[in-house]
Amino acid sequence: MIKLIGKKVLLREATQEDANTLYYWKYEEKKQEAKKWNAPYILEERLTKEKYMNSFDKEHELFPDVPQLLAVIIDEKAVGTVSCYWVDKYTDWLETGIVIYDSDYWSGGYGTEAYGMWINFLFEFTSLHRLGMSTWSGNIRMIKTAAKIGMKEEARIREARIVNGEYFDSVKMGILRREWNNRMKQKL
Repeated sequence: MIKLIGKKVLLREATQEDANTLYYWKYEEKKQEAKKWNAPYILEERLTKEKYMNSFDKEHELFPDVPQLLAVIIDEKAVGTVSCYWVDKYTDWLETGIVIYDSDYWSGGYGTEAYGMWINFLFEFTSLHRLGMSTWSGNIRMIKTAAKIGMKEEARIREARIVNGEYFDSVKMGILRREWNNRMKQKL
């Protein structure tokens, strides 16, 4: 089982209990605060609990022993996920993301630590050339988190997203393996 241990967070393959908790946060929790920020412009199909649980299976690995998502554990509770998906296998390009469902853990550095650990894991255990992320200009926390771990804004598509009847820009950020490696060397 993959376990990445940080100062504030633990990233791990989800246990059955983690998956149940994450299902609650994603689909059943009443406030759904995270959905106001995490791609609110995408209409997401509600998965059955069984289908959601299957998304944590080994068959969803992108590489051998590299899962598509890990649970974010804080204070021994599953509160979110880090994830990735292919944009272009030919050029070794993945999109990545993070969501912390429990707003009690927003703006405390948890997301930045978890996201940095995820990016490091992906570069360390794959041959990927680049990692990216996409968000919208209203999600300032995600833009700041990506910038803190070294991602650069690479594209801004003006007024491409509609949230609550208002237009926002689509923002694409990314980091190359050599840029990440240079950051890691500077930290030593």
